Amino acid sequence: MKAFEFYNPTKLIFGKGQLDTLKREVPNYGNKVLLVYGGGSIKRNGLYDNVLSLLNEVGAEVSELAGVEPNPRLSTVHKGVDICREQNIDLILAVGGGSVIDCAKAIAVGAKYEGDMWDFVERKAAPKAALPLATVLTIAATGSEMNAGSVITNEVTQEKMGWGSAYAYPVFSILDPVYTYSLPKDQTVYGMVDMMSHVLEHYFHPESNTPVQDGFCEAILRTVIETAPLLLNDLENYEYRSTIMYSGTMALNGILNMGLGGDWATHNIEHAVSAVYDIPHGGGLAILFPNWMKYNLSVDPERFKRLAVNVFNVDPAGKTDEQVGEEGIEALREFWNSIDAPNRLADYGIDDSQIEVMAEKSVRFGPFGNFKKLNKEDVIEIYKMSL
Repeated sequence: MKAFEFYNPTKLIFGKGQLDTLKREVPNYGNKVLLVYGGGSIKRNGLYDNVLSLLNEVGAEVSELAGVEPNPRLSTVHKGVDICREQNIDLILAVGGGSVIDCAKAIAVGAKYEGDMWDFVERKAAPKAALPLATVLTIAATGSEMNAGSVITNEVTQEKMGWGSAYAYPVFSILDPVYTYSLPKDQTVYGMVDMMSHVLEHYFHPESNTPVQDGFCEAILRTVIETAPLLLNDLENYEYRSTIMYSGTMALNGILNMGLGGDWATHNIEHAVSAVYDIPHGGGLAILFPNWMKYNLSVDPERFKRLAVNVFNVDPAGKTDEQVGEEGIEALREFWNSIDAPNRLADYGIDDSQIEVMAEKSVRFGPFGNFKKLNKEDVIEIYKMSL
């Protein structure tokens, strides 16, 4: 375990009926609010009306930015920045899932920057300030509600890249599992794949003496695996929705990676795919992660064995570490298949015609990955395995 500092300033407000805390929290930041949301589901399930009613009760002046895309676009970020500047916004309130929150984070830092916030994504500059951001979460998946990261797509250059800043942490996040009831089965599946992938990215690291962190990871993976089929058969079950929602937050709020650096290569590889083809992020991860694992099994077979035994109950008797690890990878694939996650790029109509383009995008900043450094040729092989 390496030396570390831990910092997470987000106030997490979790549970049924917690939306009312907007009346307590919003006035702490001012009365001019930019409400950011996606394609309209919050209007269909009543959340939009509830949020507006509570904001009206505290006398907030509300501006709106609707239509945030599933892979949030830089052009939408620009629209939000313009509104913030024109309306002198005090607080950004993102109501939605990870895409909405990621977009709102980019708006928050962009509104305090004279240039284009894409400079932050390209590592040409770093944020120095941000507007306060709060969230009301409707999709359990990315953990963006309690971390400093964001992923933005530049639709002009077909680039999708992650960035992060301590200024991008939400000041508070409200998580009421009831508002995830209306989430369709496929998006629920993508969310669970995404949070499991976040845990796996942490799990595959090069550090030693991390039994607590590894145990946390294994516990979350087991919990999601146990809960997923129950939830998919009962999408409005509060206990199952709350378990999955909490798992998603814990998977990427900094708790799991104290003293270690996760790998994150698979996310980088997937971002290149969804930049070109605009597929669901969770779907892309379900396809790519088991193939990344197969490709890197020989790096540390004992770690793959531990995952197989402690999460998937693989019997190691009489088997090599590699054999046990292979069974664990197959168990992960079988589990994702069992909840109807995609397993081949062909499921999205993707062939080998853009492999070179996607691989080039993935190495924009050079070789990547902390478990094992990957270059362009490695990425091409993983894409080929995933066809």
